[in-house]
Amino acid sequence: MASLSNSLQLKHGLTSWCPGSSSLTRRLPSSSIRFRSFVVAASSFSNDNREFVIVGGGNAAGYAARTFVEHGMADGKLCIVSKEAYAPYERPALTKGYLFPLDKKPARLPGFHTCVGSGGERQTPEWYKEKGIEMIYEDPVTGIDTEKQTLTTNSGKLLKYGSLIIATGCTASRFPDKIGGNLPGVHYIRDVADADSLISSLEKAQKVVIVGGGYIGMEVAAAAVAWKLDTSIIFPENQLLQRLFTPSLAQRYEELYKEYGVKFLKGASIKNLEAGPYGRVAAVKLGDGSTVEADMVVIGIGAKPAVSPFEVVGLNNTVGGIQVDGLFRTSVPGIFAVGDVAAFPLKMYDRVARVEHVDHARRSAQHCVKSLLSAQTHTYDYLPYFYSRVFEYEGSPRKVWWQFFGDNVGETVEIGNFDPKIATFWIDSGKLKGVLLESGNAEACNEVFSAQGDTILSCCRNLSYFRNLQGTSLPLTKPSSKRHLRLRRHSILLKPPCKLCRKLSCTAEPLVEK
Repeated sequence: MASLSNSLQLKHGLTSWCPGSSSLTRRLPSSSIRFRSFVVAASSFSNDNREFVIVGGGNAAGYAARTFVEHGMADGKLCIVSKEAYAPYERPALTKGYLFPLDKKPARLPGFHTCVGSGGERQTPEWYKEKGIEMIYEDPVTGIDTEKQTLTTNSGKLLKYGSLIIATGCTASRFPDKIGGNLPGVHYIRDVADADSLISSLEKAQKVVIVGGGYIGMEVAAAAVAWKLDTSIIFPENQLLQRLFTPSLAQRYEELYKEYGVKFLKGASIKNLEAGPYGRVAAVKLGDGSTVEADMVVIGIGAKPAVSPFEVVGLNNTVGGIQVDGLFRTSVPGIFAVGDVAAFPLKMYDRVARVEHVDHARRSAQHCVKSLLSAQTHTYDYLPYFYSRVFEYEGSPRKVWWQFFGDNVGETVEIGNFDPKIATFWIDSGKLKGVLLESGNAEACNEVFSAQGDTILSCCRNLSYFRNLQGTSLPLTKPSSKRHLRLRRHSILLKPPCKLCRKLSCTAEPLVEK
């Protein structure tokens, strides 16, 4: 991070580490900092704010902007370049509240601009203007010159940067055109324009087919139920959300969706999408030759990191995305990457990962900017977190909200009856690796895993979240206060040991090692 404009004034030394260095946290003394000189006349550049440039207009960009403001380094210094027509917003809303029918109070902008998703201030376009942040909308970056520290946009603008943060997120994986992937009535969802187009089809459709049994598939199917449409989900796996759910969990959620009238075609391959007489999608043809009628099709088969045109800064060929270190520095000094597009060291599990989730987008952006602007040298220590909320529209007989913390490796223990609560624990070598809680609250999960990766004490001293599980066989002590019920030590309370404690052996050793 040694390449900043001459006008940039920082109080702290800067770091020059790039991936591959022998040290993760080495920082250079202030006397060794070298700045590049701008040799092109200022009038040649289209952006007025050139010290810091963020490319991307999603969650990560919004939270990065807030962090710049908090450090007093945004006014007249920060520029955000986005392909979106809107100021950064909380993207998860697009497959949740945004898709509610019009009579069920759907979410709309400016209601979900960042940073309302984490309880922060709503950053409307006026907010950016008031903070002195330059916004360039609907003009994606198409080229970069790392030597000259310039960017080229789709409209031909030449932008100058001192430090660059790449927050381009992901793009939706698409069906090829040759099998009907671009027919009218076929939808993908990544931005507001996609969601608006999808809603337009929902208003007219009777039969909707959703391809993919992951997050997008489950959330869009729940929205289609609210529209009272004939809804089918098709996916090649033998269960919903196979990369996270256990077979038992998947069965419970599938049964719930079936109660709402959703049909499942599991283990099915798709040969092509068929057009009707007017050229609009009319059916999905499966690999076995059968067809499923459809007025509209929603494709939710994953996403790809949006790395173009930044391949030059270094990619990770295993998990995809742009390779960074624990401070989100790329191999090119002065260039950073955050959010979905960043392949970063997952310190807790000692591996490189790329996480496509809003929680990571927020936290990585904040960590990166704090490291850039201050003397912060500790590396990003992230505990993976995922969640989904469905059937939350007005009048729904049951709202579903599950949260997952950690890693889904090892054996599993399931407690609860899904009416409505249930918890699943992943245990590996006597250590608690992950937990999924349905219909609980954030406090309950956070008592198990802190988002900062704090060490967990032995299970029977730290499982107070069971107070929110109804119908479990775990005996509870009397509440020590109106807000808390706590389990006593295993040897005193649980006779015989519960099935979770048997897996964990109830030792005094940490369940999660930092």
